[in-house]
Amino acid sequence: MSGQGLLHGKSVVITGASSGIGAAAARLFGREGARLVLAARRKERLQEVADLVEAAGGRATAVVADVTRADEMRDVARAAVDAHGGLDAAFNNAGWTSTGTPMHLMADDEYDRIMDVNARGVWNAMRAQITVMLAHGGGAIVNTSSVAGMRATGASAPYIAAKHAVIGLSRAAADEYAEQGIRVNALVVGSTSTELMREVLTQTPSLFEPFTQRAIQRRLAAPEEVAQTAAWLCSDRSSFTTGAAVPVDGGWTAK
Repeated sequence: MSGQGLLHGKSVVITGASSGIGAAAARLFGREGARLVLAARRKERLQEVADLVEAAGGRATAVVADVTRADEMRDVARAAVDAHGGLDAAFNNAGWTSTGTPMHLMADDEYDRIMDVNARGVWNAMRAQITVMLAHGGGAIVNTSSVAGMRATGASAPYIAAKHAVIGLSRAAADEYAEQGIRVNALVVGSTSTELMREVLTQTPSLFEPFTQRAIQRRLAAPEEVAQTAAWLCSDRSSFTTGAAVPVDGGWTAK
């Protein structure tokens, strides 16, 4: 690997790494010189991503883990210490949603799943990561929120609520741990061509037009376009950026 990579030598955790933005981030971060711990629930898919990183000359350890379980997020953070001696950065990207069910008809278990993955998952991951970072001199955390974290988008109500919570948790942590050298930012992600997005559009095809036409660029993002911004925020080049909700939305929130 070249010594000039944006993330050269950094120990980085990526959650939700088995597909979509997380998998794109794994490949990109690996090319940029990061030493990775990749976490997701699907073992075979996760290992395939880790193998691709290694085949391209990077370093990646796959850890099967569920962000809704605090103990498993602690295991992931410890894996970074065991494999790479510490944890310099984390990209918390795991997410899940459903669409098409009005609030008054939505079952409690559907609400719980959406909130647990998107909000509690970030809470569990950050607590584990911050604990390690405090012991190793600081670090950078990036959490995936959404345009749905800024406004009603047509996605389900609990997803919108959870993504608002991700921005709130990111800002609170940025404020609380700035003096200890930990930066925390959120990505305000627009419509992106991922497995999850394809599932959403299959369930509710009517969302395709508003999800693309509301953005200035009028298209879906490629997962790597989002990963590029996450890589910058995980790197030292964003050293004066913290507590921010950074748009990666093709201009959706500019209007």
